[in-house]
Amino acid sequence: MAVKRGQGVAAGQYARALLELSNERGQAEAMGEELQGLRGVVEGNPRFGALLQDPAIRREERRAVLEKVYAGKVSELVMNGLRVLNAKGRLGLLPQIAEHYQVMLDEQLGNIKVDVTVPQRMDEAMLEQVRRRISEALKKNALVTQIVDESIIGGMVVRIEDRLIDGSAKAQLEAMKRHLMMAVAK
Repeated sequence: MAVKRGQGVAAGQYARALLELSNERGQAEAMGEELQGLRGVVEGNPRFGALLQDPAIRREERRAVLEKVYAGKVSELVMNGLRVLNAKGRLGLLPQIAEHYQVMLDEQLGNIKVDVTVPQRMDEAMLEQVRRRISEALKKNALVTQIVDESIIGGMVVRIEDRLIDGSAKAQLEAMKRHLMMAVAK
């Protein structure tokens, strides 16, 4: 689903407002979980996503559907957010709002997403040790996702946002090969 430039700005503004309200009520993390759940429903159910955006469906009808589906199943804060989005004709932004919200919440909580690629799955104790070391080095709470790629042979590749730290045996062997080729060429 393509997002127009103005929609991204609007989604960020709604997300910020929801974060501020949820902070006031001490519900920021719970709100994030609920928004991610709603995002999953919308993205996993294209017909429902289309219903949220269809201009042929009157807002009153859409509100009735929202009330039937979500009233009593989500927090009052989330329900009120859905009502406001519906009233403003912005329900189609729900996935983007959830994404913006999560980014802002992670920033607020000092969380940083980290992908760790290893040749074999690490057990929970080893994964926790890696998470602690990365957290200490970054002085943030690392949210580590483990990716298994047997082609790296050994070591690990760490991706932190747009930075890549390649400590894999494969990368080290390739670097040695380049150095040897340069030495032979001289």
